[in-house]
Amino acid sequence: MNIQKVAVIGGGTAGWLAANHLGKALLSKNVSITLVESPDIPTIGVGEGTIPTIRKTLQSFGISETEFIKRCDVTFKQSIKFQNWLDKRLHGPTNFYHHLFDPPSPMGDDLSALWLQTPMQEYSKLVSSQHAVCEANLAPKLITTPEYQAIQGYAYHLNAAKFALLLADNAQQKFGVTHIKANVVDTKLHLDGSIDALILDTCGEQKFDFYIDCSGFESILLAKALKVPFVDKSQQLFVNKAVVVQVPTESDAIIPPYTKATAHQAGWIWDIALSSRRGVGLVYSNAHLEDEQAQQKLNRYLQGRLDQYSYRTIPMNVGYRKQFWAKNCVALGLAQGFLEPIEATSIMLTDFAAGYLANRFPTSTEQMAALSERFNQTMTYAWERVVEFAKMHYCLSDRTDSDFWIENRDPQTIPEGLQNKLALWNEYVPMSEDLFSKFEVFNVENYLYVLYGMKYATKTPQIGELSLTEGKKHADRIQQRANLLCQQLPSHRDLLQKIHQFGLQKV
Repeated sequence: MNIQKVAVIGGGTAGWLAANHLGKALLSKNVSITLVESPDIPTIGVGEGTIPTIRKTLQSFGISETEFIKRCDVTFKQSIKFQNWLDKRLHGPTNFYHHLFDPPSPMGDDLSALWLQTPMQEYSKLVSSQHAVCEANLAPKLITTPEYQAIQGYAYHLNAAKFALLLADNAQQKFGVTHIKANVVDTKLHLDGSIDALILDTCGEQKFDFYIDCSGFESILLAKALKVPFVDKSQQLFVNKAVVVQVPTESDAIIPPYTKATAHQAGWIWDIALSSRRGVGLVYSNAHLEDEQAQQKLNRYLQGRLDQYSYRTIPMNVGYRKQFWAKNCVALGLAQGFLEPIEATSIMLTDFAAGYLANRFPTSTEQMAALSERFNQTMTYAWERVVEFAKMHYCLSDRTDSDFWIENRDPQTIPEGLQNKLALWNEYVPMSEDLFSKFEVFNVENYLYVLYGMKYATKTPQIGELSLTEGKKHADRIQQRANLLCQQLPSHRDLLQKIHQFGLQKV
């Protein structure tokens, strides 16, 4: 049977990303796409950070970067600045490192060996000019830099609710996606267990050939209707709650061009600056911190002003579905699973999975068995790599001020794949060949920034005198470029104001 009618259940970022990816891929194939969105269920709306791959996605949808920046309160993100993830007594009360979006050693030579011989150096400062740009709160480009192009690598911070609205408009106007406001009150199954129809409160029974579950944590199709079990990861990743708040800022306040990630006794705090407000969330393990203590910690971080704002506590079920594609249904976004907000993995995995599905979408039901097997293998691999990368931030910490940090170093809580990588990297500097698949979510550059930002003790390699001299020259050139960029690039807020006034050049 040919697949001609597709339903996306749920709006928000996940649903509308899926609608755009599928709409673009299926536009010329006589396939209709209908997005069913509940008028009663608000989106979670805390996923305000992205990674650089989102630029390619938005450009492929035909969305103007200028319009995106204007409509979605967008600011630029060039890094995640990790603060106090190491022991304050050993590394100082304000220890930090940047996980930058420009690759380290952009001129070719890997400077990791040089860094290991100069242990007082900050890795990101030595190997990339972007460190200095971030610390100076500068933009990653000029007003004359065309849309989606960059001088320094960047992603975005954004207003998630407004982002969903922009994606919704684009999907309907460019790709002909139909939008229905309705609640799914029931699901009918075929005898073979696949989904036959949805029962909607406003328009009764609606039949489709294929279903995309973007219904968030509820996962009303994959989890509830199709009974796909959950793979729990809470024994590896401990944080399972967040207290979130939006804090207004002054119109002339400095806008950091990075996400702040500040560690605390039982987790960490994200701090994301938009043009007129900050999105702040304290992430924690409720096995190590009471809810009231978490609120007190967030209040101290906000200098005693938490009660001035509306805040809420969000529980997080840590893990993912055993299958992401079952029968004629694929889950995306929070319906697939959730680990934690570190490294902005939620939007990243949603975008990756939606794009992968669109490129391998079945034209008939006969194709689904083979395609679903491949999709499930790929996405399971991707989720497991995210578990490993997230865990690495915790298990490398030398903090001893709480059981949370001590227990995170327990080998029984560290995935075997990560243990094997760390054992290898204890002897050798990481290289791209250490990562086996094209479906790696994080590249060797990402591992280098975190490993050496966390002072990982790779055995110092032997460097010949000539290589050492050349490496130092390379590092000097990076410093010279950093000085030049700090003179040429505008402040972050200045560039955003110019974009709102004049717009960026079209490519």
